[in-house]
Amino acid sequence: MTNRNSKLEIQKSKTSNRQSHISHARGGDPSLAPKRISDSQVRLALPMNPDMANALGNVHGGMIMKLVDEAGGFAAMKHARNVTVTVAMDSMTFLSPVKIGALVSLNASVNWVGRTSIEVGIRVEAENVLTGQITHTNSAYLVYVALDQFGQPTPVPPLIVETEEEERRWEEGAARQAHRLAITKRVAAAKRKLA
Repeated sequence: MTNRNSKLEIQKSKTSNRQSHISHARGGDPSLAPKRISDSQVRLALPMNPDMANALGNVHGGMIMKLVDEAGGFAAMKHARNVTVTVAMDSMTFLSPVKIGALVSLNASVNWVGRTSIEVGIRVEAENVLTGQITHTNSAYLVYVALDQFGQPTPVPPLIVETEEEERRWEEGAARQAHRLAITKRVAAAKRKLA
């Protein structure tokens, strides 16, 4: 009995270490109250109708991209509590077609925040409601900028990172943002050379 309890305690310890609470605010404007990732998570679920599909019965990729942008935009606005606009979308690969009649779920979560910008990760899944089979069809990362009442960029709250998983997502988001900024600088330099 003691040996079994020891194994259970070791297992509990391993589990709690993987999801240990870090709980510190990252990025954003420190004068604003920080927000948890869970405060701005969004889940949208919509049935896919025939008017959304092409002649093959697959939902148009542009429709999925529109839904991704909307889900991400809602998560960004919930975090910023301001209007946000889309400024970047990383590449999105269509892993599997979405068929008419599928129930599409979009899960959006803030991964990283800068002074005025917010990166949101969105995962898209399609469920065959007759069989219950769920297929991961797309994932994407979008960046939004919060705007004030004059349409100018405005600071966003810091993001409270509480678990190792959230910390990993924060670090990966920061790396993606650094990569995006490097590309923007290269494009600007190339434009100057052409002018």
